[in-house]
Amino acid sequence: MASPPKQPTPSPSQPPLNPSRNPLPLSASQESQVRELYHKRVRQKCADEVREFATCCTHRTFTATLFCRPQQKAMNNCMMKYATQEERDSARAEWFATMDKRREEKEAKEVKRKEDEKFWRDWWDKDKKTPAPALPPKSEGGKV
Repeated sequence: MASPPKQPTPSPSQPPLNPSRNPLPLSASQESQVRELYHKRVRQKCADEVREFATCCTHRTFTATLFCRPQQKAMNNCMMKYATQEERDSARAEWFATMDKRREEKEAKEVKRKEDEKFWRDWWDKDKKTPAPALPPKSEGGKV
């Protein structure tokens, strides 16, 4: 009886077989959606600090950088605290978890678009179904 083939083990000098936490590559638009989700999650966690900074900046122009520096620092520190690779990974996992929901929404939107298109085609074609009134013949001789 033959022994099963051995799996190659990475040596310390070789990189690991799968170094990425998220090995599935995404398109640029999908990565953009993941990035938007990531930023939304970080902003939600720092909502109080963002609100304080926005309140401070209200009715200020270039002086906002001088007067609102403490609020800006607090907001940036909060963002840096939550802007981690783990948060990116959880945003990516959430994006994959909601993939079926987005697909269903897209399919429903396409069905509605087709129904609307059919309605508007019927709407604009109804005038063509009824004959247009005949115009009186033009006289070639001049004024009548």
